[in-house]
Amino acid sequence: RYTIIPTIVVPIALLGTFGALLALGFSINVLTMFGMVLVIGIVVDDAIVVVENVERIMAEEGLSPLDATRKAMGQISGAIIGVTVVLIAVFVPLAFFTGSIGNIYRQFSAVMVTSIAFSAFLALSLTPALCATLLKPVEAGHSHEKKGFFGWFNRKFSRTAKGYESIVARILKKAARYLLIYAAIIGVVVLIYSRLPTSFLPGEDQGTMLVNVQLPPGATIERTRSVMEQVEGFILKQPEVQSMVGVLGFSFSGQGQNAALAFVTLKDWSERGEKSQSAEALAGRAFGALSGIRDAFIYPLSPPPIPELGNATGFTFRLQDRGGAGHDALLAARNQLLGMAAKSPILSQVRPNGLEDAPQLQIEIDRDKANALGVSFSAINTALSTSLGSAYVNDFPNAGRLQRVVVQADAPARMQPDDLLKLNAMNSSGEPVPLAAFASTRWVTGAMQTVRYNGYPAMRIEGSAAAGYSSGAALAEMEKLASQLPAGFGFEWTGQSREEKLAGSQSLILYGFAILAVFLALAALYESWSIPLAVILVVPLGVVGVLLGTLLRGYSNDVYFQVALITIIGLSAKNAILIIEFAKDLEAQGKSAVEAALTAAHLRF
Repeated sequence: RYTIIPTIVVPIALLGTFGALLALGFSINVLTMFGMVLVIGIVVDDAIVVVENVERIMAEEGLSPLDATRKAMGQISGAIIGVTVVLIAVFVPLAFFTGSIGNIYRQFSAVMVTSIAFSAFLALSLTPALCATLLKPVEAGHSHEKKGFFGWFNRKFSRTAKGYESIVARILKKAARYLLIYAAIIGVVVLIYSRLPTSFLPGEDQGTMLVNVQLPPGATIERTRSVMEQVEGFILKQPEVQSMVGVLGFSFSGQGQNAALAFVTLKDWSERGEKSQSAEALAGRAFGALSGIRDAFIYPLSPPPIPELGNATGFTFRLQDRGGAGHDALLAARNQLLGMAAKSPILSQVRPNGLEDAPQLQIEIDRDKANALGVSFSAINTALSTSLGSAYVNDFPNAGRLQRVVVQADAPARMQPDDLLKLNAMNSSGEPVPLAAFASTRWVTGAMQTVRYNGYPAMRIEGSAAAGYSSGAALAEMEKLASQLPAGFGFEWTGQSREEKLAGSQSLILYGFAILAVFLALAALYESWSIPLAVILVVPLGVVGVLLGTLLRGYSNDVYFQVALITIIGLSAKNAILIIEFAKDLEAQGKSAVEAALTAAHLRF
């Protein structure tokens, strides 16, 4: 009967949360489900607090379930309200952050706040009603099983509770010494937090993989197809791969005959149970194997957790020419940065993301000669664009259908530089004039694409952290290397890397708001400054456990860690409030502060 009550309450609270998500326009996704998983524990705990207090009063005083419920609710109603106010105050500020990180926080905040509010309402209404209705009366002192496994468990639990109470009593007798230990714990918290590796979101196996292929400038489509056949031959032999689709003429670097992109679909996750069969592991293995193809730069990529923030995991860097040094100087700075990155043990697969400068045929027009021959620049442009590209002329009827007439120079007539000079442009008299009469050609090297970022000429660079390093360490290393470039060059982060930097800068503000919200809510609720301070002092003890667990498991300080840390702040405050609420009531009944604290700690163990 005691377990049936929380079992009934939890689904009702979650059902209310689903209704609130529907009203707010949120969907069921990883973020909302993550919040649901966390909040189930809070909802269950609220119901357990009520049931446990009712059971304790019946066992100690022999009251009926109805009378025990009334007395229990008189004792803990204030604590439930205080806990609810504190938890809601902790999670509400998350909803007001902006950007991508704000969207993540907002969904989590909506789940937590609505679930906690429904849980408190049920703890004050439905749970007491169920206790008074379903529980059976017991005689004073005869509620616990004496024999068998449950008897052994009850004896061990009672002995542990008494041991805990004696430890608390010894701590209270030597408060000054333990305050020094408390200060040392705070120092450990600060030290561990500063040394935690940072990232934005952990990598996820999306069930797909991308392969970006880039050949040297000027490479033909036939060379690109040959490389893609080699890539396909390797990829399809991997046991994790289900299928592959290749696209020629396009890649993340740009468009051209020397670019290609492959979309690789992996088998179902149930068929890839080992870590070595993940998308990230396959991408790393493919990178090593395909690097032996000397005719192209091939980069297998694992998609990022949030597709809208980039094309692949890792960092996205923009090198900017802020001093107006020119394209050649920007290209030299980029190559210098890539050279330094290749020597860094922290970075891996650092690469330019764009089309390299390629040979181009430049037509130089003698304006004086063209003007003397009566050839305008519009006529020259028309001749070149029509012959090399194409031009729509008109439509003509053919077998009952209208077909378009498109003119273009025949392929053999536009294959060599001299062929261009044989083209004719019409002068002002309507006579054809060959381009050779006023133009010449020469080969130059020029940019195939130009990139600007925030108004500055820029180069796109991507990469990832080496094995054993976090993305935060990779970002710091790139910033360090960029500071060694000549004056006039700057950098910006974009995509997921930018969001990671913003999330890191906002994390301390987030924690500060959470602690401030707890303090102000308790100060208003209890009309006291000492009670909120006592609650806040418990928070570092919960945080140190989170930090040690994260450090020992090798996890990073990412968005999920920040959300979990906010949750720990709320839960630490919740446990402290329950003890303080009981101690405050016992002190009002005439007990000393130490006796009230010991009794409350024993009751809430």
